[in-house]
Amino acid sequence: MKKVVKLTMSLLLVSALATSSFANGLSLNSLGPRALGMGGAFVGLANDATAIYWNPAGLAGQRNSLNFFFTGIMPLGSYSYAPAGINAESKSQLFPTGGLMATYQMDKLTFGFGVYVPAGLGIAWDLADYGVPSSADLELATEVGAINISPAIAYQVNDQFSIGLAVNIVYGMFNIKQQVVEDVTGDGVPEFFQFEEDSDGFGFGATLGLQYKFSEKLQAGASFRLASTVAMSGTAENPMFASLPTIPPGMHPDYPNGLAPFSKESEFERDVTWPIWIGGGIAYKPTKCLTIVVDAQYSQWSELDILVANYDDANWEAALSAAGENEFKLEWDDAVMIRLGGEYMISPATAIRLGYYYDPAPAPDETLNVLFPSSTNHVGTLGFGHSFGNYRVDAALEYLFGADREIEPSGHNQPGIHHLDVFAFSLGLNYGL
Repeated sequence: MKKVVKLTMSLLLVSALATSSFANGLSLNSLGPRALGMGGAFVGLANDATAIYWNPAGLAGQRNSLNFFFTGIMPLGSYSYAPAGINAESKSQLFPTGGLMATYQMDKLTFGFGVYVPAGLGIAWDLADYGVPSSADLELATEVGAINISPAIAYQVNDQFSIGLAVNIVYGMFNIKQQVVEDVTGDGVPEFFQFEEDSDGFGFGATLGLQYKFSEKLQAGASFRLASTVAMSGTAENPMFASLPTIPPGMHPDYPNGLAPFSKESEFERDVTWPIWIGGGIAYKPTKCLTIVVDAQYSQWSELDILVANYDDANWEAALSAAGENEFKLEWDDAVMIRLGGEYMISPATAIRLGYYYDPAPAPDETLNVLFPSSTNHVGTLGFGHSFGNYRVDAALEYLFGADREIEPSGHNQPGIHHLDVFAFSLGLNYGL
């Protein structure tokens, strides 16, 4: 049954131009090429089909449309730690995401439907940069993400005010690969093993939106997205366990219950929460050709505190719980993004767009590591759009300029100098009736 569900989800993703790879940063900062070109300042405007994500109230009054978009994201990370002789750069990767969104108007009601990737994190490192011999054939990588299936509805209460609601059916994935180093033979020479886990699951949430037009030149919007807790389940594999000798109870501080020979695999469960998100914005049109939008967007990242895995295999549960290795300690902080965007119509059919936003890092120094990178970014964006008949094409570029984070040893972190930049581009095609 699980294979059938995965196949069905894969077919939906292909139709939406999305894949199972995800961007760096657990929320994709700008969904859709038009919003991306305007720095993700779109809650107050929300006047295309991506309103399903940004602010469902913006769907009200929109004409019937079909919107496809593709976004490619390249994380550019580095990590150095002089005491260990580490000077690493993340592998060059293009993580493709995208979406399909549609709207249908019936008088004061507008219906919407979207399949898209709202969140994810992904990065991979070459372990040779960490001093691991290439003969070990190990990987160090993370892919965490969500895919939303979102039916939506908006109602135009009057000429000024509209409300909207989107239901979010969330399919989440959590995949991780990292090295395990252990002297299992007791000869003083450590052996290398590949730890890997692969899990997925479903959760549910909703987004409520409001929009008010004060005049033809000024409007405001607000959006509230409920937290979505995804119950993940999957398989973990650690070949080290299969190679360990039997350890009697009490003979090893990490394994007080002892280790009998057991399987190198175990099924497990872990809950992952995509947190509450609140956005508000104002769109102002000082001239017929120019639109300016300012947004503030809050994410309750503190929901991502400690992610705990519960293993079906009793020996796995005892061994990893005793060592505290069944937990990912994130302990992230809440964050507010400030976004500014503009669109200028250089002709009735052609638009250029610019944007900027400030993106504070949610991960504290005490838990920062290379598998869950996090940096404070200043972000610049550029976009273009052109209409011909019932069609509009959009394109946008985005670059996140990260700052060095010099981390001292403490808590559960990886000391050293962490740096992360991200480059993204997006292409879209909109058909409106």
